[in-house]
Amino acid sequence: MASIVEKIEAAVKENKIMIFMKGNRSFPQCGFSAATVAIFDEIGAPYATADVLSDPELRDAIKQYSNWPTIPQVYIDGKFVGGCDIIRELHETGELEPMVKAAVGASAQQ
Repeated sequence: MASIVEKIEAAVKENKIMIFMKGNRSFPQCGFSAATVAIFDEIGAPYATADVLSDPELRDAIKQYSNWPTIPQVYIDGKFVGGCDIIRELHETGELEPMVKAAVGASAQQ
């Protein structure tokens, strides 16, 4: 049986864009998660989500894994990028889309 940390690492490794959030992409359960999903939907990027509300162990573990206290948490190409405010800022400055395209493009070439 894989530990919760191994599950987190596998999700981050297997998905070029991984969002740990409250709810899921179809039904975000908080405004910050909804805003984060909306940004990635606007960009049109493929991404995966994990619902921390349905798994209290995951909710605690992801905060320790990233050393970041809030949800959502976004990982791009295996690296922790940040939460909603950072994603929103990167999107507004035009920095997010090139990061996403580099990550998704890298997976298409493998």
